[in-house]
Amino acid sequence: MNLKNPMLWRATALCGYFGTLFFVMVWIVWLAPATTPRSIVLAIALLPMLLPLRGLLHGKRYTHAWASFLALPYFAFGIDAMVHRTEMKWLGVILVLLSTVWFCGCMFYSRYHPEHQQPADDSQP
Repeated sequence: MNLKNPMLWRATALCGYFGTLFFVMVWIVWLAPATTPRSIVLAIALLPMLLPLRGLLHGKRYTHAWASFLALPYFAFGIDAMVHRTEMKWLGVILVLLSTVWFCGCMFYSRYHPEHQQPADDSQP
């Protein structure tokens, strides 16, 4: 298995992205519904995730690069659920794992994408 294969990392990024998207939706709607209206909580949690959807589906390197940073608030929320909400610790673990897969997949895809070129080293005499 070639770990520098961008298609492997793109598939990893998409699995992490859609896994996080669906898991957050299931968490909010069925597993631990909030006391506030679900539509507001869903909008706050899921609308930012829809911003990179088109670029991720089309394999845009730049979209993968900035979408990796979008995974970090979900990672932080998962850590918060693991530490402060002991009855939902397992939900936090799953969210941390999915957002980590999303983050790593996006970062390595943007790193190994064919358009990524190493700068020429002109410092040699």
